[in-house]
Amino acid sequence: MKVAVVGATGLVGSKMLQVLQERHFPVTELLPVASERSWGRKVEFQGREWTVMRADEAIARKPALALFSAGGAVSGELAPQFAAAGCYVVDNSSFWRMDPSVPLVVPEINADVLTPEDRIIANPNCSTIQMVLALAPLHKAYGIRRIVVSTYQSVTGAGQRGIEQLEAERAGGSGSKFPHPIDLNVLPHIDSFLPDGYTKEEMKMVNETRKILRDPSIAVSATTVRVPVKGGHSESVNVELGKAYDLSDVRRLLADMPGVVVQDDPSNNVYPMPLYAWGRDEVFVGRIRRDTSVENGLNLWCVSDNIRKGAATNAVQIAEVLLSNGWLG
Repeated sequence: MKVAVVGATGLVGSKMLQVLQERHFPVTELLPVASERSWGRKVEFQGREWTVMRADEAIARKPALALFSAGGAVSGELAPQFAAAGCYVVDNSSFWRMDPSVPLVVPEINADVLTPEDRIIANPNCSTIQMVLALAPLHKAYGIRRIVVSTYQSVTGAGQRGIEQLEAERAGGSGSKFPHPIDLNVLPHIDSFLPDGYTKEEMKMVNETRKILRDPSIAVSATTVRVPVKGGHSESVNVELGKAYDLSDVRRLLADMPGVVVQDDPSNNVYPMPLYAWGRDEVFVGRIRRDTSVENGLNLWCVSDNIRKGAATNAVQIAEVLLSNGWLG
C-alpha cells in the first residue's frame, strides 16, 4: 500500500513513521512529504531510505492513505487535494476537528462513526485524547454532567523548538518558543489567548470532548499548563457524574477500557507519572478517589505519551480501522 506522511521530518511525523513500522502497517511504498527546506532529504523506514518529496509529487502517485502532521494551514490546503485523488487523510492538526462533516475519532471510543465516504478524518488534540479515553466508560455507565480539568503538558507538545528551549535553558542559554523561561517554571499558557481569557488549547478540550463523547450537554472547564517535562502530558480531572457510583465499579470500568491502564496504589507510591508513560501507547489512570465536595463527584489523574497516543499512535490506529473495514486498497 502506498502511504504518504505529510510532515514526515517533524517530531510527530517521525513518530508516525516509527509507529507504522512497529505496528507492521502494510506499507509497500512510503511517500514522505515535508516543506521545501526538507525536499531531497532522506528518511529511514523499514530498513531503507526514502526521499522527501513535494506534496504534488505524492498526490500524483495516488497513495491510499495520508497521515498529516504539518499544521492547520497545510492541512486546510492539502488534505482536500489528497482526498480528491482518492486518498484517505488522517489529519493531526486542529483545522478539521470541529467541522461537522469530518469525524473526530479516538478508535477505542467512536470508531463506529467512520464511513467509507469519510475521506478526511480528524485526529483529536493530545490532551483531549487521553482524558476522553479515561472518561468514556464512565460517561457510558453514569453520564457526565461536568468536567474540570487542569493539564500539565510537556514541552514536546510545542514541537522540537519547545524541547530545544528547555535544553538550552538547562545548559545556561535561552530559547524563543515560549514567552517566558520554561525551565524551573510553569506557564499557564498553551496556544493563543481568546477574548474571554481562555486559550485555544483549553477550548479544544471543551469542544472536542463533547464531539467525541457525542454529548453537547457536558459542561467542561479546562486550564492548560506547560511544565518543564520533556515528554508525556498529565491531567488532574474532576468529574461530576450523573448518578451515584461505587469506587470499585469505577476502577473496574477503567481497567476494562481498551488502552487504559490503572495504576492506583498510593499507599505504595503507585500512581501514573510521565517519566514512565513516555514511550508507551496506553493512558495511565490513578489517584482515583471520591470528591466529597459535590454529589457524585470523582477525582482522577491521567498520564499519557502525547506524541504517541496523543498524536502518532492514535492516527495509525484510525488507519488500522480503515484497513480492517476493507476501505484501504
